[in-house]
Amino acid sequence: MIDLQEEIFNLKEEKKALILAHYYQTMDIQAVADHVCDSFEMARRAYEAKESLLIICGVRFMAESAKILNPEKTVLLPSPDAGCPMADVITPGDVTGLRELYPDAAVVCYVNSSAAVKAVCDICCTSSSAEKIVRSIPEKRIIFVPDRNLGEYIASKVPDKEIIYFDGCCPVHDVVTENDALSVKRAHPGAKLLIHPECKMEALKHADYIGSTAGMIKEALESPATEFIIGTEIGVIEYLQALAPEKRFYPLKTGFLCVDMKKTMLSDVYNSLETGNYEITLDKDDMNAARKSLERMVGLG
Repeated sequence: MIDLQEEIFNLKEEKKALILAHYYQTMDIQAVADHVCDSFEMARRAYEAKESLLIICGVRFMAESAKILNPEKTVLLPSPDAGCPMADVITPGDVTGLRELYPDAAVVCYVNSSAAVKAVCDICCTSSSAEKIVRSIPEKRIIFVPDRNLGEYIASKVPDKEIIYFDGCCPVHDVVTENDALSVKRAHPGAKLLIHPECKMEALKHADYIGSTAGMIKEALESPATEFIIGTEIGVIEYLQALAPEKRFYPLKTGFLCVDMKKTMLSDVYNSLETGNYEITLDKDDMNAARKSLERMVGLG
């Protein structure tokens, strides 16, 4: 394992590559990354990257976003079948259909979506920037795609806007119930409950903190509390435990794991650096149109 990591460091320097890894990636991959980020920070880092080669350790929409924001760079996704069920649930036709029904509405697209969907939306957002972006839009009616749970949460925070949801979700977060939240709080009565807004409102209402992956990590590290229930993918607990071994972290739900995020292996990262597999290529028109919505997100975020 250590030898493979050393080879990755050597190849990364030789090929002038930048490795970006999401918090949900395994710890051995996080160890070789230049930056470990949430989806917003990954997009920002990709946008500002000076390196000619970007390795995205995450899922496909993250690699697509990196390519859209820095189209002259070579962007590689080490595990080509690492997708996102939420991104796959919506098509450009779904968005144009909603526009026809609500012609006076602006379309806000969660970054967990394909390049083709981003291309037909007005602005992208992440869970950390969604509220700010919705508030910044002059339109009073907002079509929010594709995550209904995040859309409902933002609607509760911005009541002066009418939010029209698309019925999509993250299947990992969507299964969390109110009973899950209550049960784990009973099991750990002294722990603060931190939840990602991709979960349903019935669970969110019992949280001590609601926020993005990066926001949850910041809260857990800076809070004087010593016990936390983490309401997102298990990788965040591993990350937090490594940074704060003196604190205790519990999963909100058993089996809280994103299979797609765990598809990338350390050997895949090495192979991408060595061989150039697997390069992200996108339709030029989609890429140009999607760049506008992503650049607006980065600028406002």
